[in-house]
Amino acid sequence: MPRLALPESWDEETDVVVVGCGYAGAVAALSALDAGARVTLVEKMREPGGISVCSAGGVRVADDADAAFAYLRETNGATAPDLVLRTLANGMTEVEAFVRALGRETGAVITRRTAAGNYPFVGHRTFGFVYVDDVPGIDPTRLYPHVRGSRPGALLFHVLHQNLSRRGIELRTETPARRLYADAAGSVRGVQIETGGRLRSIRARRGVILACGGFEASPEMQAQFWQGKPVLSAAVRGNTGDGIRMAQELGAELWHMWHYHGSYGFRHPDTGHPYGIRTKRLPDWLPGEGPRGDVVMTWIVVDRAGRRFMNEYPPYLQDTGARPLEPYDADRQRYGRIPCWLITDEAGRKRYPLGRPTHNDPAVSFDWSADNSAEIELGIVRRAATVPELARSMEVDPAILADTIARWNQACAAGDDPEFGRPPSSMMPIAEPPYYAAQLWPIVSNTQGGPRHDEAQRVIDAFGAPIPRLYAAGELGSAFGHLYMSGGNLAECFIGGQIAGRGAAREPAA
Repeated sequence: MPRLALPESWDEETDVVVVGCGYAGAVAALSALDAGARVTLVEKMREPGGISVCSAGGVRVADDADAAFAYLRETNGATAPDLVLRTLANGMTEVEAFVRALGRETGAVITRRTAAGNYPFVGHRTFGFVYVDDVPGIDPTRLYPHVRGSRPGALLFHVLHQNLSRRGIELRTETPARRLYADAAGSVRGVQIETGGRLRSIRARRGVILACGGFEASPEMQAQFWQGKPVLSAAVRGNTGDGIRMAQELGAELWHMWHYHGSYGFRHPDTGHPYGIRTKRLPDWLPGEGPRGDVVMTWIVVDRAGRRFMNEYPPYLQDTGARPLEPYDADRQRYGRIPCWLITDEAGRKRYPLGRPTHNDPAVSFDWSADNSAEIELGIVRRAATVPELARSMEVDPAILADTIARWNQACAAGDDPEFGRPPSSMMPIAEPPYYAAQLWPIVSNTQGGPRHDEAQRVIDAFGAPIPRLYAAGELGSAFGHLYMSGGNLAECFIGGQIAGRGAAREPAA
């Protein structure tokens, strides 16, 4: 397809166009306005918030920029330049003041909590979180009934949404960006949008900021870049890689497309249900210290043959939990662990809900039952009176599954998992009938790959040069390229959004 030609006349004009209204898009729009620009903010979906509104809501902050940089560099796996990581580290020492300033506009109650990085690398103790704990008079479950996520995540988006409204920034929903306009020299001049079934052109006199998320809802892109498949999305159905494709059309280089933030979880039996369902979120833990002593994981995970193959509770399950499922079994010409199986017993069923849905979608309403009984009725969870009966329902060898469970129970009695090193305090035997099994699949919460950007959030082409007047912020081309840090993308939304907004606003008008 040829590059989109500049229109003979523009339907409308502005200084800066921001594409996408999650945390990053909202912050970019506010920052561009504060820098003196006229801003147009467009959002693809009917409801704004993207995956941001589903997040845990903790924005990563740091006390020491040097320590934060050392940590980020170690976890990045040499996939982003030092200057990009240094800028993010510096921003983490400053972003708390910005969040608090936004909160004052709405009377938000904001707190800071100490929380080390997820791995014991140099600098991990410098980090913390900033949360919106409350906004007086606001119940996020009523304000966002279509959202399944966390209270702080929804409240943080509410604070941003209110700031947009108070500053007069119009948010146009159900207005997807389709393509970018660029001149003969490759400088971005505007955006083609769709509204009411019609294509329109917006001239951006100063710049365009892409803050429209990743490709969680694009099986085609996942198939090209990821080894394991299928991977089910626990995000938002609008994240189909639009910003990546628009940037690619203008020559953008892509980075760490393989890296996604993901765990394992369930598939809803309704084929029309668009989301995977994550397992219950257990607290993260620091290697060398282990999880809290009162945290018990009620299940084990077995492959398609009925054998365990992983530590079901690694330090940061939500980020790396999907990785052990990826290998392809060339001997059998299939994935040996996609799907795999969660196994538990009656005591495990009663202890807590096994699943935790997350989504931002007014067309979907699904909540996991407190005792897992509704999911048994739906067929997500299978029940059997005996282990051999359970094995037959899974189509695995009963002897293999019985041996797996027996070995697990022996490990629980000994307080040691010699095969995969599961934390002893998390281990719970599977011994009380009836028994339960549920298919598990890789789950993506959000992608990290996308168009490469520099420390100024400018999108970079395949030869290392900035694409003039094109910026990216948030999840779209995150700097995290190897190991993620909880709350890190949220920090990028605020820090990168500020930088992109100011940068685009300060471009010379054209």
